[in-house]
Amino acid sequence: MNTVWLAIVVLVAMGFAYQFGTQASRRAAVSSATKLHSLPGHYGMLVALWLGIPALAVILLFALFGDTVVRSLVMGALPPDILALPQAELLTVMQRIQALASGFGVLGEPAAYELSAAERLRTLQTTRDLALVAGVAAAAAAGLVFALRRISPSLRARNEVEAVVKILLIGCSTVAILTTVGIVMSLVGETLRFFSYVSPVDFFFGTVWNPRFVTVGSGSADGYGLLPLLWGTVLIAAIAMLVSLPVGLMIAIYMAEYAPPKLRAVAKPLIEILAGVPTIVYGFFALTIAGPALSGAGALVGLDIRATSALTAGVVMGIMIIPFISSLSDDIITQVPRTMRDGSLGLGATRSETIKRVVLPAALPGIVGAFLLAVSRAIGETMIVVLAAGNAPVLQPNPFESVSTVTVTIVKQLTGDIDFASPQSLVAFALGLTLFVLTLGLNVLALYIVRKYREQYE
Repeated sequence: MNTVWLAIVVLVAMGFAYQFGTQASRRAAVSSATKLHSLPGHYGMLVALWLGIPALAVILLFALFGDTVVRSLVMGALPPDILALPQAELLTVMQRIQALASGFGVLGEPAAYELSAAERLRTLQTTRDLALVAGVAAAAAAGLVFALRRISPSLRARNEVEAVVKILLIGCSTVAILTTVGIVMSLVGETLRFFSYVSPVDFFFGTVWNPRFVTVGSGSADGYGLLPLLWGTVLIAAIAMLVSLPVGLMIAIYMAEYAPPKLRAVAKPLIEILAGVPTIVYGFFALTIAGPALSGAGALVGLDIRATSALTAGVVMGIMIIPFISSLSDDIITQVPRTMRDGSLGLGATRSETIKRVVLPAALPGIVGAFLLAVSRAIGETMIVVLAAGNAPVLQPNPFESVSTVTVTIVKQLTGDIDFASPQSLVAFALGLTLFVLTLGLNVLALYIVRKYREQYE
């Protein structure tokens, strides 16, 4: 049975339970002539939660363990000689049994034990589905009856609902934290394996990127230098910031301080459409239009600019990032109290002086946050760089030449038929951990700047 549809049915039932709880609380208030402790909506929400949480918990348990239990029961009925087979062959047998149980054919004539196991599997799956429906219905009914019987004017429904919401929020936060910890631990583990092949000094300070086979414990590999990739990443991100920061900030200032309401209502959504364009489209635009255009413009002034270069990738990436900076900065600028503007204008300052000396300093923490968010976005971009930067991992300062970045190299090292025990693939985890640390450093810097200037202007 599809547990998703069953969960949708439970959510619909929660909507009806909300109505039952709301009406029951009002009847209780009328019959006892006593004022309710909480709003009727809180009682309805409490009843809905008592119906939904046990039912959804049953669905989750069946989703996690139902197939495992059925599989164990089917395997327990197989002949001993079949159970003694190697794990790979036993897995093939189970796949044949599942295909027979689903009504699909199998290669060759099925054995008698396979037919018997397939029939047993069908029976157990039917029993599991019936037990799931019965368990969900019983849990929902029990929760509904229990919640309706508890309704009274003195019931602190709001407090209980807020407690449940608080637990859900803590659970969501815990999931996010554990996910981050899991990602970091997986990166650290594989990175340590990589450093058993390649010396950390050669990796972090090497100037040549040419991955090749290295034996364990050799401790030296000149072809795994990070600096060419890191330089390409920083160079493209810097060009993107030089394009997006002035343009985005000027757009935000105009929209927040000068633009008429009608123009703002039309222009701001149009600008933010740029943020919804897929990055592969930007990459195609850079490859077919922006790159040749920049190359032709350079030829007119005597500059040799490659169509696929750091300049091309940086300019197009800057265009992509403009909506992030402009939208966030606009929201921050509009939140500056009107009294600060009025005070400056009342003292004789012009509008431009007010923006420069009052509004922007007050909005600086948010603008810095938007800027660093854009930097993180630029550092992590892949598709534009894949198509527009040329993928040349060479340490050279010329932005008119091709470069490569950390993200592109990660994709390249993990593409195709790879062996995750070789340094050629394990280096991708070391590069990923480097990006993680770099992004973390940007976030720490952003927090420091925001706190410093927030204290100054609050």
